[in-house]
Amino acid sequence: MIKSRAPLLAVLAAAALLAACGGDKGDKASQTAAKVNKEEITVHQINFVLQRQPGLKPEQAEAASRQVLERLIDQELAVQKAQEQKLDRDPRVVQQIEAAKREIIARAYVDRVGETVSKPTNEEIAKYYAEKPALFKDRRIYSLQELQIEAKPDQFEAIRAKLSAAKTVNEFAEALKAADFRFSGNQAVRAAEQLPLASLDAIAKMKDGDSVISPNPNGLTVLFLVGSRSQPVDEARARPAIEAFLLNQRKAEAVQKDLKALRDSSKIEYVGKFAEAAPGAASAPAAIESTAPSAPAPAAAPAPAASGLDPASISKGMGLK
Repeated sequence: MIKSRAPLLAVLAAAALLAACGGDKGDKASQTAAKVNKEEITVHQINFVLQRQPGLKPEQAEAASRQVLERLIDQELAVQKAQEQKLDRDPRVVQQIEAAKREIIARAYVDRVGETVSKPTNEEIAKYYAEKPALFKDRRIYSLQELQIEAKPDQFEAIRAKLSAAKTVNEFAEALKAADFRFSGNQAVRAAEQLPLASLDAIAKMKDGDSVISPNPNGLTVLFLVGSRSQPVDEARARPAIEAFLLNQRKAEAVQKDLKALRDSSKIEYVGKFAEAAPGAASAPAAIESTAPSAPAPAAAPAPAASGLDPASISKGMGLK
């Protein structure tokens, strides 16, 4: 029963939020898009949904509006039926709506703080460009192959010796098999901005055919640079991404500074088991931290470390491919 009602609970929460953003009563009378029994769906509600779909082209707006309207009609029918069954009073539904409301209000606060931050200057953008040659002037597209090897510390030297003796990835893999080492591998082609910023400089220094080895919780990770090709980006092309990244960084810092001031001036008391290992007042809660506005970053967007080239977790970076 709980599983079957989960999608409906989400619909209820979303519907409540849309209703709150639909405009005033007088405006609705002249902006009605459809009537569902005694309830109205307005153009404001449709526009609110469309605004949350980035990249929508003007010529697609009409068709998208009609699709959104049909979804809102289905949503309204579900809401009406749920209210008839008094599901809007279900404690779980009320809790979800309240949580969504708090998230929206907290995000509005973060956006307001971010609005006070100044944009980076041309000099700051040029400085960032010059300080990150691996991202821009000397940017490369990397073909990487990785092996995760299960091993104990006393076996590390033997594995390093096999790596030194091998001329290719396949030759090294065969040597591991012959020695009964268990391992898994994956490969990916990544642009410089899609690699973790902390690892980029080290990878940029590698030549085609080089490898690096590092420990992991279960043994060793070996990263091979199978090949690469140069694809530099000039400052003019990189400027929008750099500006967005630096601005987003400033917003995050401003939010953290403001939250710290709020914590310092507020009385926060941890109770029960939470009092046993209460965090310091200087650290902001992760839930609020996650609401910080994000912007396209040239390199610092979340991406897997060199020990995990998971395509699902690699961001698109600047989209310069």
